Amino acid sequence: MSKAIKQLQMDSLKVTFKDVRDLVMLNIVGLNAIDDNKIRLGLRKKGIRLHQVKNSLCKRVFGELGLKADGVWEGNTIVAWGANSLKELSKELEPIVKKHEKLIKVKTAMADGQPVPFATALTMPTRLEAIGEVIGAILGPAQTIAAQLIGPAAQVASQLQSIADKKEEAAPAA
Repeated sequence: MSKAIKQLQMDSLKVTFKDVRDLVMLNIVGLNAIDDNKIRLGLRKKGIRLHQVKNSLCKRVFGELGLKADGVWEGNTIVAWGANSLKELSKELEPIVKKHEKLIKVKTAMADGQPVPFATALTMPTRLEAIGEVIGAILGPAQTIAAQLIGPAAQVASQLQSIADKKEEAAPAA
């Protein structure tokens, strides 16, 4: 393969993966064409793309893009990306990998350009879940303080209201 063709392929890979930070790398060997096509079509309907890459070129491109994928450039490599988060991507791939466990192997998952085990990717929170957890952690103590400040004042106001009600009841009777 000439240098010009390699450069064209690398440029194409850069364009394809320039905005991709969450992905899963697979090794698919021995899967028949019909099953492969069904898997790809099913995943495409869910917004997930699969792309088979040449290891040496993809390794260079990923290095330039800041994606650290070491130790995965052996054998057949297929990159899966898409969905809204790594968790959703991993959840969609998990049943496929289990169904074809002898033919499809997960090499690694990457979260924000850093490699993570596939099992960890399955349990990672989505972006919205992570934001919700942070907001909950911030608002939790504030709500506790507000409740502690309002609680005694509400008790005093309730007691004053009951005293005022008793005085109103006693006044018309007199």
